[in-house]
Amino acid sequence: MKKITIAIDGFSSTGKSTLAKELAKHLGYVYVDTGAMYRAVTFYAMQNEYIGKDFFDKELLIKSLDYIKLVFKFNSDIGFAEMYLNDVNIEKEIRTLEVSNYVSKVAEIPEVRSKLVEQQKEMGKNKGIVMDGRDIGTVVFPDADIKIFMTASATTRAERRYKELIQKGDNVSFDEVLKNVQERDYIDTHRDDSPLIKADDALELDNSNISKSEQFEKVLRLLKF
Repeated sequence: MKKITIAIDGFSSTGKSTLAKELAKHLGYVYVDTGAMYRAVTFYAMQNEYIGKDFFDKELLIKSLDYIKLVFKFNSDIGFAEMYLNDVNIEKEIRTLEVSNYVSKVAEIPEVRSKLVEQQKEMGKNKGIVMDGRDIGTVVFPDADIKIFMTASATTRAERRYKELIQKGDNVSFDEVLKNVQERDYIDTHRDDSPLIKADDALELDNSNISKSEQFEKVLRLLKF
């Protein structure tokens, strides 16, 4: 079977990564979590005190972009690639609510997007890839063979994210998580550079009321695999 490019976009906490991983495994494709790349840059900015609760030095971050080396390394124990920042595994560190609170602000910087989109295009030049994010079907791979746009209510997404964080042992409240989801939605859909929008030829998937297994089977039927 000829290899294709599958682009999955959508709002935060819609389960894009979960679906993309399942599809990649099922098809024997490469999976790329572009959200992890933006989270890694955000984590770098936090480490170097470029961004915090009441400040954000965008110029310093932009000047530092050449010093940020991002690499996905496959972990056979868990079955997918983890994010490395300058040769350090930061997969766990980038999944916190604190990083979530800043990532949309970092992701709206044109210079950051330009650098990461360039890398993402390179990763997918040979096809046989499933990539998820916010602008994969509109900017990174506008000619992707299959495009999926995922959505769900803000409350449903916050509930999922809250349970996930609690299971990891994070000390967060539901209200904090819901606020984060709503703020990220606004920033993602209102930024000037590559806003989150549904591509005209994307298949829309609202998973507010279906399980992960039902969602996967539905997508397989849609894709006719």
